[in-house]
Amino acid sequence: MAQDEMTARAMLVQTQYTDQLMRKAHVMGVAVGLAQKGGVMTDKVALVILVDQKLPPEALSADDLVPEELDGVECDVQEIGFIAAQ
Repeated sequence: MAQDEMTARAMLVQTQYTDQLMRKAHVMGVAVGLAQKGGVMTDKVALVILVDQKLPPEALSADDLVPEELDGVECDVQEIGFIAAQ
């Protein structure tokens, strides 16, 4: 699938699942972007789940785990830290 098609598909998935994902613990936002592996940006389009703190799966309830993919689109959890008004 071409990158433009993958981006369009990821945007549809984002629209469909954002409300559900935002109810999970630590999730601060949901975006479409490029996946990261080991802190290095890849060229793969993904649904980027922005969290305040990335935790190991065993520290989260089953309801708060982010799936590896949604409707064929990879989910990439990225830590952005805590956001506060200044």
